[in-house]
Amino acid sequence: MAKIAEPAVVRRASVTDAARVPAPAARSGPAPLAAIPAAQWRALAERAIEPNGYYLPDWELAVDASARDRVAASALGAWSDGARLIGLMPAVSMWRACRIPLPALVSADPYGTLCTPLLDRAMAEDAAAGLLEAARQAGARALILRAVALDGAAMKAFGEASRRDGLRPRLLQSHARACLDATGDADEVLREALGAKKLKELRRQRNRLAEHGAVHFDVARTPRQVAAAVETFLELEASGWKATRGTALGQHAGDAAFIRRATSALAETGQCEIVSLRAGDTRVAAAIVLRHQDRAFYFKLGVDERFAKFSPGVQLTLDLTRHLCADPAIRLADSTAGSDHPMINPIWRGRLGIGDVLIPLRRNDPVAVLIHRAMTLREFARELARWTVRSIRRHEKDTA
Repeated sequence: MAKIAEPAVVRRASVTDAARVPAPAARSGPAPLAAIPAAQWRALAERAIEPNGYYLPDWELAVDASARDRVAASALGAWSDGARLIGLMPAVSMWRACRIPLPALVSADPYGTLCTPLLDRAMAEDAAAGLLEAARQAGARALILRAVALDGAAMKAFGEASRRDGLRPRLLQSHARACLDATGDADEVLREALGAKKLKELRRQRNRLAEHGAVHFDVARTPRQVAAAVETFLELEASGWKATRGTALGQHAGDAAFIRRATSALAETGQCEIVSLRAGDTRVAAAIVLRHQDRAFYFKLGVDERFAKFSPGVQLTLDLTRHLCADPAIRLADSTAGSDHPMINPIWRGRLGIGDVLIPLRRNDPVAVLIHRAMTLREFARELARWTVRSIRRHEKDTA
């Protein structure tokens, strides 16, 4: 297997000469995420040209500490004048990310499906160039940005930095996922998305749910409220099909520890809410929502499946839509869901282009070409597997 160092943090002597500045000996070895000064990381997040709630320090450090199969990522960083952090991307080796033994670095999975690096808006291209150089210093021949917003400001900065060095980014895969333009009127947004007939049916279901007790939408914001609400969320998520599949956070001690730590820490800075729907004293649905700059991120949803016929997840999402549209601080909500998500797609009709992008780190590098081919074959195999599973499920449904 090809050897590659976990990425070092590259301190830069000047903003304009990033590509030629070597990593100082003091920082040339592996750099754990915890080595990044927390104050610097938080300050960069506030200045980031594009928000990403899943790379906020309190979230990603909690993931890195205990989340299953996601611990011990390294820091790929860029610094201005050796002192100010202007770019940061948690990263892992290609072997760890994809089980492919080639010298590339891949953005680390932060549990949420968004890996957009944090780039200082005042010098985004230089920050992107610094991250590319940090990857070179670690011995990588390519940098793979997973799950990035393809039309976002961060990807544009990487594109410009790559062209400046004569490099050509390559798209590995792309898809569109649901998002909400939260600047509109919620009632109009829902009426246009669902239509009068569907909304009438949902109101009927809500009235039926109210037979079990008055229906209330609650928002936990303070650290104490969030600490209590996250336990309700964990119980609800582990009570349904996610538990059957083994994907509920509460089923794994490390995952549960991560989500408790992350939500409480982010609540301290007003960057996490847990929304829930209750009928009387019974919580029937709960979801975690992260906030970064003017964007909200709909992380995960848990429902009490005893109330499934009343569509508690949909009911909660309708109230969340109204909640976000009423908040002037939020302009966009990212569902962070799959491209074919059956619940959120009909409700949030906006779409974000998300994809994986490979950036070669040297011109005309045959190793980078090999990495690209390996990733292309991997994506083909994954898509074939997904198609096969869908076909089997359709056949089982048709023959049932």
